[in-house]
Order: sequence, then structure tokens, then C-alpha cells
Amino acid sequence: MASMTLEDLSSHLKKIDFCMFSTNAGSGRISTRPMSNNGDVEYDGDSWFFSYEDSRKIAEIEGMENVSLTFTAPPSLLGKPGIFIAINGVAALVRDKSAFEKHWVADLKRWFPNGTDTPGIVLIKVSAASIHYWDGEENGEITLSGTSARTV
Repeated sequence: MASMTLEDLSSHLKKIDFCMFSTNAGSGRISTRPMSNNGDVEYDGDSWFFSYEDSRKIAEIEGMENVSLTFTAPPSLLGKPGIFIAINGVAALVRDKSAFEKHWVADLKRWFPNGTDTPGIVLIKVSAASIHYWDGEENGEITLSGTSARTV
């Protein structure tokens, strides 16, 4: 029986920096690339990613807002399998500098050398609709509607 809550998943996501971010590339194709969650892991159903405005993923999101994220944690030192988390959601593009500053971390300068003033920067907000998880002992789904989560 599924018993993990959104808060439980947040504690797992704090330990996972990168995910695979999938968009609809058109003509039935899926396009996937690694993306950092920027250390922004007080997970409440929304994930945040910085990108450049002129990237292919932005064009794909503008064409189809449904996306998926997959996170994987390695096994524990004692051999317990890591957790696998798959999030299906809706992406929105945020171009508000105050939002950039709220989600900015210094490590992002590696990709965006002028910080939140980097020309062409955009923030992607992915709002989860459903979250599937597997951890070697249990699996389940959490569906989100608005701000409330329901374990299935």
C-alpha cells in the first residue's frame, strides 16, 4: 500500500541534484535532457529550472506544456535500493526577474555567467499533476490538484 507523502518525497529530492527533463518534440517524438534542480528542493509539487530562452526545450514547451521529470537516487551503503521518482506535470515559462532572484543559487553562474542579469535567461516552473515513486520496498502515486496532494 502506498504511504509516501509529498513531504516524504521532498526529503528524498533534497539529495538528488539532477533529473531527466522530457518534453514533446513534435511528430510523436520525446526529447530528454539532464537538468539541475538548482538545489531548490523544498518540494511542494513545483520544480524550478533555469534555461536560455533560445533553447530547443523552450520552443518545445511553448508547443506543448506537458512534460515529465525523472529522478533517481543511488542505493544506500547498506544495499537498500535508491528511490525512483517520475513526475508528470505542466511547464510554464517565467520571465520575472524577482522570480529569478528567488530561485537563484550561486552554483548557477557556471551556466549563466551574469547571474539573473544573463541575457536570454528564463525560468521553467514545472507543476506536478502526478508523482510515481518506487523505492524497492513500496511504490505508489501521489496526484496533485491545485495545492493539495492525494496518495493513491
